[in-house]
Amino acid sequence: MDWREHIVSDERILLGKLCIKGTRLSVELLLELMQIGWSDELLLEGYINLKPVHLEAVRAYQTEYNL
Repeated sequence: MDWREHIVSDERILLGKLCIKGTRLSVELLLELMQIGWSDELLLEGYINLKPVHLEAVRAYQTEYNL
């Protein structure tokens, strides 16, 4: 999984924070929600533009940077 296909940074969106491509969902927010126990199902229900592949990308990013 190349997370770079799904996670981008654009200075015009959330001041350049890493976000899911095509959304305003930051990687930081998703990692925080995962850390406090949000399941994939809850994330996907709560954020309709989010897809399972996006969660895989966030986890790949997390693994690459040991977060």
